[in-house]
Amino acid sequence: MNKESCCPLTRWRRRKEVRPAEILDAALHLFVEKGFKATKMEDIARAAGVTKGTPYLYFENKEDIFKAVIRDNLVTRLAGFAELAAQHDGSSAELLKIMMRGWWLEVGESALGGICKLMFAEATNFPELARFYHDEVIEPSHNMLLRVLQRGIACGEFRDINPDAVVDTLISPMMMTMTWRHSFALVIPDSPHRAMSPLAYLELSLDLMLGGLKTAR
Repeated sequence: MNKESCCPLTRWRRRKEVRPAEILDAALHLFVEKGFKATKMEDIARAAGVTKGTPYLYFENKEDIFKAVIRDNLVTRLAGFAELAAQHDGSSAELLKIMMRGWWLEVGESALGGICKLMFAEATNFPELARFYHDEVIEPSHNMLLRVLQRGIACGEFRDINPDAVVDTLISPMMMTMTWRHSFALVIPDSPHRAMSPLAYLELSLDLMLGGLKTAR
């Protein structure tokens, strides 16, 4: 006989341990599909396969769940990319390509890519969450890329032109691609303006940017 079947308490504890992750995963997909405002706590519970009151055992409210989704999925990934950047000993251009490709494959292609569109749509309705997202995701990612650019400028790889503005220019194609994927692409999947694969488009955009950044040899 299976040991777990003899011990309901063990089964309950094991199930309880995985519930927060299930709740966050369900919340992420609902936030992206329905928007933050339209998603209710009972919707999250139903999608996670738990009772209506279960999310409240782990999270105070829907805002708390949203923050946990961001921290568990985006903030942790940013920390990983920051560590990668700190350990990279190749060119800054190569590092930017690795980071861009990695971010798309880990975030852009998943439901997480829909958070970008969500925040643009709901920022003014939920300013406290907008501030949270800015401080936890936008500002750290900007500063991380800024350090990469400054590294390239310092070693003569890149031209010394307004690094903050360059960061915004580097990020814009990624933001546009993630937003498009969760908006127009769902309605007009065969748009001729997006015939390239998202990753190919992003790589082309970055190549054009890097061409403009390179110093004359």
